[in-house]
Amino acid sequence: MSRHRLQTPVHRRHAVSLLAFAGLGLAGCSGGTGGLPGFDSGSAQPAQPTGQTLGTGNVKVGLILPLSAEGQGATIGNSLRNAAEMALAEFPNADLTLLVKDDRGTPQGAQAAAQEALREGAELIIGPLFAPSVQAVGQVARGANRPVIAFSSDTSVAGRGIYLLSFPPENDVSRVIAYASQQGRRSFAALVPDTAYGKVVEAAFQQAVAARGGRVVVIERFAADPNAMRAAATRLVPALQQADALFVPAAADTMPALGTALQQAGYDPARVKPLGTGVWNDADVARVPAIQGGWFASPDTAGFNAFSGRYQQRFNAAPTRTATLAYDAVSLAAALARTQGSQRFSESVLTNASGFAGADGVFRFRPDGQVERGLAVLELRNGRIVTVNAAPRDLGPPTQ
Repeated sequence: MSRHRLQTPVHRRHAVSLLAFAGLGLAGCSGGTGGLPGFDSGSAQPAQPTGQTLGTGNVKVGLILPLSAEGQGATIGNSLRNAAEMALAEFPNADLTLLVKDDRGTPQGAQAAAQEALREGAELIIGPLFAPSVQAVGQVARGANRPVIAFSSDTSVAGRGIYLLSFPPENDVSRVIAYASQQGRRSFAALVPDTAYGKVVEAAFQQAVAARGGRVVVIERFAADPNAMRAAATRLVPALQQADALFVPAAADTMPALGTALQQAGYDPARVKPLGTGVWNDADVARVPAIQGGWFASPDTAGFNAFSGRYQQRFNAAPTRTATLAYDAVSLAAALARTQGSQRFSESVLTNASGFAGADGVFRFRPDGQVERGLAVLELRNGRIVTVNAAPRDLGPPTQ
């Protein structure tokens, strides 16, 4: 039996349950009587589905995942598929049929999967996971004027009609810098990995500090080598005399060694507040002495923990951290199919400024395809991770 009730449109600006998508800010979106914008309602009958389908509803949605990809791709893909199945099972009388397609973790496979789903009548495509595959699917979907809700965190593949439901690091950076600024931090330094991820968060860091009227004192980059970390820390620490916060977005595989290098160079986290991103949400990172007292932004853990418990009960296995993305995307599709009539997947509905509430908190899609999330600020405290500023239930006015 479903644990959640679908709410009818209300005038509140936040939702109280996972399936309150339909009640969050959609009261002003009329269903209309025409076809979906740009859709050819007079086209030939869709082909019969090939491959797996989930659900038996009238509204068809493609679900494109790397089910047989190499490495961890298949593990993540199948966890996403299970979460999609769970969303359908928990949504009361969901009027969806999910056309499940395996993209094999390649752009070519994703393109073929999208073409197949569209031939079978998909009005919306959910997935894929990897950025090159999102690009390939986006080209096909745009040609058919169908929207895509994909799972890549690479914001460069977002665009009009290609919405990213993911955990982009830019959201983390903006939130933690905003919180640090509110706590009186004005001068920021950064020690970032010399990687593609590092380049993204460095650019977001500079933008976020400027937006809050702060100043960037120094930025150092480090390679994933102990000697390079020591050298970067040695260069950095003298400049911290002019800073009151240090942004160190290093993940679990490098943070312990980097923390040791910072300590040896004389870094004092009690004087210069450590700041990070969601990659700090890891038990190994939480125990690093050099960043105790540090703040980072991440989705509130309560929603994922509740989701994970139900997932484990249903599938006798733990979900991957990204599994909530498929759960939320399918729940959203089901809620819009229930409440928004023929306009269910139109741009105006998907980009509603009040947003939606999911397992990882509130979120909304911008017209440029990027996602904004309501994130919590967490603190590393004596080897534990504790919430110091709860995730908002209202996203406020859209950012420009």
